[in-house]
Amino acid sequence: MRDRITGAEALMRALHDEGVKTIFGYPGGSIMPTYDALFDYTRGEKKCFDHILVRHEQGATHAAEGYARVSGEVGVALVTSGPGVTNTLTGIADAMMDSTPMVVIAGQVAISALGTDAFQEVDLVGVSQPISKWSYQIRHAADVAWAVSRAFYIARTGRPGPVVLDFARNAQVEEIEWEPKKVDFIRSYVPYPKLDYDAVRRAAELINNAKKPLALVGQGVELGNAQEELKAFLEKADIPAGRTMLGLSALPSNHPLNVGMLGMHGNYAVNLKEQECDVLIAIGMRFSDRVTGNLKTYAKQAKVIHLDIDRSEIDKNVKTDVAVVADCKESLPALTDLINQSDHKEWRESFKELDEKERAKVIEPAIHPTEGPLLMGEVVNAVAQQAPDNSVLVTDVGQNQLFATRYFKYHHKRSICTSGGLGTMGYAMPAAIGATFATDRTVCCFMGDGGFQMNIQELGTIMEQQAPVKMILMNNHYLGNVRQWQDMFWQRRKSFTKMMNPCYESIAQGYGIPYIAVTERQDLAAAVEKMLATKGPFLMECAIKEDDDVLPMTPPGMDVDKMMLEI
Repeated sequence: MRDRITGAEALMRALHDEGVKTIFGYPGGSIMPTYDALFDYTRGEKKCFDHILVRHEQGATHAAEGYARVSGEVGVALVTSGPGVTNTLTGIADAMMDSTPMVVIAGQVAISALGTDAFQEVDLVGVSQPISKWSYQIRHAADVAWAVSRAFYIARTGRPGPVVLDFARNAQVEEIEWEPKKVDFIRSYVPYPKLDYDAVRRAAELINNAKKPLALVGQGVELGNAQEELKAFLEKADIPAGRTMLGLSALPSNHPLNVGMLGMHGNYAVNLKEQECDVLIAIGMRFSDRVTGNLKTYAKQAKVIHLDIDRSEIDKNVKTDVAVVADCKESLPALTDLINQSDHKEWRESFKELDEKERAKVIEPAIHPTEGPLLMGEVVNAVAQQAPDNSVLVTDVGQNQLFATRYFKYHHKRSICTSGGLGTMGYAMPAAIGATFATDRTVCCFMGDGGFQMNIQELGTIMEQQAPVKMILMNNHYLGNVRQWQDMFWQRRKSFTKMMNPCYESIAQGYGIPYIAVTERQDLAAAVEKMLATKGPFLMECAIKEDDDVLPMTPPGMDVDKMMLEI
């Protein structure tokens, strides 16, 4: 006879069967039976989970995202009903936009109370369906094992994403005979499309005939664990490659075929060369508006090959000549087998003059200024110079994100966590916490004063867990990116972007977190050294020039090659 257990304990067993090790959460009334079951699974003989008590449910989802992005596993958040779960919606939407595998489990009122406007009742399935891969209400304890297995299968397979489980209170307390379930097939859900070898042959023919091929590398390479397959493909055909912001660590910064970051604030040469190449090979990227600029003029001279696991991305923004719909872990080797060993030295060399122009006009002044206040670029560069090669970059959103992604160095796969599609301020600190539970690599977390304050309460989580987050606060007393746009496009009318900030030293002291302030250029290197040498968390606040601008820049809606090197 099988043992009888509650639905709450069934959830614990189901999570264990899925290999879950870390849960980020916040308890409350409707999820209390589950938290009571969790108590035994975090200590004693049954211990198999670490539960990280965050200070806000949005923090739970971003921490789960950071954990997932660095580990490659599914992140898990556990919250209560009503405001508890509505607080997670930003993180769910963020994970959906950035293809991050995550399962959010939320308490719900008993099914007998559904539709009565009971205390903390909310239609979670209805609210979350448009921003998740799957959303399901568990109404009976007998459904727990099946629902959890299905949730993890959907979250981690194909193009990953967030799944939401709405766990009714009665289902948490009901008793059932435990029977594990394993879902590895869902009718009509095809996470890994069958590779079309005819499409591969047509793509190879275009590449073999190309004189000026250019690859655009996205996060799909990281999600598919195809970093080595990517290098083999690029090196055989001698193809220069630009990387999207989320795909930056798919190819090492020092790889000879890396030609920089794509997009609005990416590198000058690669953006201009998108309008000159004859074959454009997009690999695991979605042709975001921040990459393409004006779609009416984007890469019209090029034959376009698009490798992606998600058929819905094909022809969504950019018309393709050949689409290879499959996991790039499979499609890249198939393509590599058919392409010729090539030499595109002249084409690659043509990037260098543009690179040198950007370096002289933008990069050197940004990272090696000789006078005036500190600049964001030099702070990022100073950290990158001293941080271990396998460090993880976590950024918030805004100028700090754009400077950090441009000037940090990537030598190891899964080395970047940032909010790309949704652009969520307040993402960085909780995501960095999650990253520290996924790896023992150094986690460098760059934030502006605006984003830092959006989830500042997670300093409490850092304090309690002694999470070794190296926090770099670049404080310019502005919502910097909005201020830059106001200066450039709104006649310098700085409407509500100036910020009055608190004493961050006092805040750090209150949380028992080591702190240092940097106001002078000559003190920066020593401060970075101290931060990196200190065990556990650290906050380094840098006083940044108020009107520091991110360049180059393609103005919104403009052609991708109309990049500004100066304002």
